Amino acid sequence: QVQLVESGGGLVQAGGSLRLSCAASGEISSFNFMGWYRQAPGNQRELVASITSGGSTNYADSVKGRFTISRDNAKNTVYLQMNSLEPEDTAVYYCYYRYRVTYWGQGTQVTVSS
Repeated sequence: QVQLVESGGGLVQAGGSLRLSCAASGEISSFNFMGWYRQAPGNQRELVASITSGGSTNYADSVKGRFTISRDNAKNTVYLQMNSLEPEDTAVYYCYYRYRVTYWGQGTQVTVSS
C-alpha cells in the first residue's frame, strides 16, 4: 500500500504561480512513476505531468513551458511548479504513484481567477 498526501492548492490570479507537493509513504518501489492529473468540472481527468524515479519527465502540451515537475527521491515527494497560470488551469489536481498499481491522492483544488 502507498499513501499520498498533497498540499499547495489554492486561489490565484491569472499570471500567478502555485507550487503543489505530494508526499508518498508506505511500500515505495525504487522504480516508479509519480505525477499529476487534473479534472475540471464536466471534463475527464487528464494527465498534466509525470516523472520517473530516474527523472524523465512528460508534460501535457497545454502546460509545456509553464509547469515544471520535479521530485526528491529521498523524501518520496513530487512537486509541480505552476507558473503563468490561466483560468483554464482551474481544476482539482490529483497526485498519483504508479508501480504495477496506481495510487491516488485526495486531490487539491486550484482556482485561477481572470
